[in-house]
Amino acid sequence: MNEQKVIESQTVFKGRAVSLKIDTVLLPSGRKTTREIVEHSDCVAVVPVRDNGKLVMVRQFRHATGKELLEIPAGGIEEGEDPVSCVRRELQEEIGFYPNEVRPLGGFYSAPGFCTEYLYLFVAKSLRPSRLIAEDTDEIKIVEIDSAEVPSLISSGEICDAKTIAGLLRYIFIGDK
Repeated sequence: MNEQKVIESQTVFKGRAVSLKIDTVLLPSGRKTTREIVEHSDCVAVVPVRDNGKLVMVRQFRHATGKELLEIPAGGIEEGEDPVSCVRRELQEEIGFYPNEVRPLGGFYSAPGFCTEYLYLFVAKSLRPSRLIAEDTDEIKIVEIDSAEVPSLISSGEICDAKTIAGLLRYIFIGDK
């Protein structure tokens, strides 16, 4: 394995959602260099499927991009919370449904070149109305789409964030067996 040994680590920023640290590392070649690491908690990303087969998505403004994005629901795992409980909480907060069935679809790192965030991917079915109120979800718009629309929504750029593309393609082309 081609591991890098951390010689020094310094946290230079600690915010509400992320921290930034700078690691000085020793490469296998003996050369020293630095790595800037964004630390972010692990998250869940969910493909909610209604009984009629429609996929439930959210449209919300993302300040970092300066525009509204069409996404699958997602959110951070709170301390002490397991990923399935997080799925249930996030869906109640974001789309107003409680999933009676939650199945894993795998997972992935969002940006492994500089970020620690790992996303657990799930499909949620047997949705029943149940709303939890969260302070940052009041401007989310709920959108239902047919899975047949996904390829054109991705190719047109209407769906343009990585977790949504990965989640939808994983669900549509590989399934949730």
